Amino acid sequence: MYSTKSKVSCTAISHLAKAKEIAAYCANNAAFIDRLGAFPVQEFELIANGGLLDAPLQQHLGGWGAGIDASTIYETLMLLKQIGSGNLAVGRIYEGHVNALQLVQSFGTKEQIEELAADARDQKIFGVWNAEAEDGVKIIPLSDGRYRLEGSKTFASGSGYVERPFVNGALSDGTWQMCIVPMEEVATVSDPAWWQPMGMRATASYKVDFSGVELDAKWLIGKPGDYYRQPWLTAGVIRFAAVQLGGAEALFDATRQYLHELNRTEDAHQQARIGKMAIAIESGNLWLRGAADLVALYAPIFGGYPNIDHPQVEKLVAYTNMVRTAIEQICMDAMQLCERIVGTRGLLPPYPMERIIRDLSLYLRQPAFDAALGSAGKYAITETTPVNSLWLPDFS
Repeated sequence: MYSTKSKVSCTAISHLAKAKEIAAYCANNAAFIDRLGAFPVQEFELIANGGLLDAPLQQHLGGWGAGIDASTIYETLMLLKQIGSGNLAVGRIYEGHVNALQLVQSFGTKEQIEELAADARDQKIFGVWNAEAEDGVKIIPLSDGRYRLEGSKTFASGSGYVERPFVNGALSDGTWQMCIVPMEEVATVSDPAWWQPMGMRATASYKVDFSGVELDAKWLIGKPGDYYRQPWLTAGVIRFAAVQLGGAEALFDATRQYLHELNRTEDAHQQARIGKMAIAIESGNLWLRGAADLVALYAPIFGGYPNIDHPQVEKLVAYTNMVRTAIEQICMDAMQLCERIVGTRGLLPPYPMERIIRDLSLYLRQPAFDAALGSAGKYAITETTPVNSLWLPDFS
């Protein structure tokens, strides 16, 4: 006999092993889909067949709670990191799937959760399309209780493949409402020409116009303003930070292999640079471990319960902002060290380093960097707790 938690852990470990196999395929196929208009179709077939699309569901819904069960957050981060190490484009889209199902299970009604969980079990891909320009989405109530969408989303990763995206928009009073669009039931206009990136080409992050789409009220998730509630909004940065660190790990492995192939492993300068890369990446892993510990201590589910105020909101927000900031710098350091190690020759095909650097450089450009750093500093400077127990309990 063993506990439910042990069963969940066993499933998570099994999925981590499966993710390693999938990541190997992703890495081998990455160069072939590194082009505009491409999407990792085979990769997501492997993810679906491996049970990773329903992994974010809580156990009673058929998953193991990846991203929502606080006791398995570390395993979730390792899962995301593993997928990211295979291909950052795949990791970006899969992280959006995990994010979306966390939002559904945090803010949805019982009926919404059950219906959308069934979609995940049916291998539908979820996503979060929140970015927009001046022609952003408006959600307009109609007289029959339905809603009409007007406007567009940008950076809509997985356009044409993500079947259940969050397409959040502004209500008439300016408040922000979460909304899922069942893409196979509506007509939208996608603009592939909008997506002309230096990296992450295979994410198909197009501009999508939702004007004229009408939805039943059941597709509106949570209350107005819930998307921007803390700590859910900011604490989620640890997910994409894990994917990014996976990219840095792939860069390390490729760089080291390059040195072995050229028989330059005995060069003292190269050894020093590889040492710096190893230190940086291990630091990132320690940051993820600390984030997972803090999330697990915070509440049984990720971010806590929306109807219960939590006294440690600012602490969790500040710490996860530190994680994001630290891992961004770690990845930047890893890229610079790689370029110094391999030189011009190593940045040419068939070596993967140049592609990983392009993808990682673009993926690191997440919004509100200065605000994230300022949040961490504000918390640290206003607290009076000794630094050795500022974040996690001091058990000494």
